Amino acid sequence: MKYLILIHMDEKELDALPPDELNALNARHLRFNEELRASGHFVEAEALEPAETAVRVTARGGKPSVMDGPFTESKEVVAGFYLIEARDTDEALGIARRIPSAFMANIEVRPARRLVVY
Repeated sequence: MKYLILIHMDEKELDALPPDELNALNARHLRFNEELRASGHFVEAEALEPAETAVRVTARGGKPSVMDGPFTESKEVVAGFYLIEARDTDEALGIARRIPSAFMANIEVRPARRLVVY
C-alpha cells in the first residue's frame, strides 16, 4: 500500500539553520532515501521550494482561476514529502519516525487510496 508522508515545518526555522547544519540535514535525508530504496519502501521523495513560489489553480463555476501563494495563515507549510510503499500503517509510521527532519517538523502520514469507478 502507498503512503504519503508530508513534512510540515516553519520555513523560517529551516532558513535559520547554519549552512553546515543544513548540509548535514540534507545529507541525512539523502542517506535515508538510499535506505528506503534498499528496503523496497521508496517510491519518491522531494524537498519543495518555499511556499511563496506556490500557485493555486481552481475552477469554480466552469471558470479557471490562478492565484499566487502562499495560501495558509499557519507558520508551518509542506516543505517536502515521501511517497512510500508499506505493508500497513504501522510500518509507514515506523518509517515516518525515522525521517531526519522530524526533530524540527511535524510529520503527517496518509494512506493513498485507489480511485475506483463502479
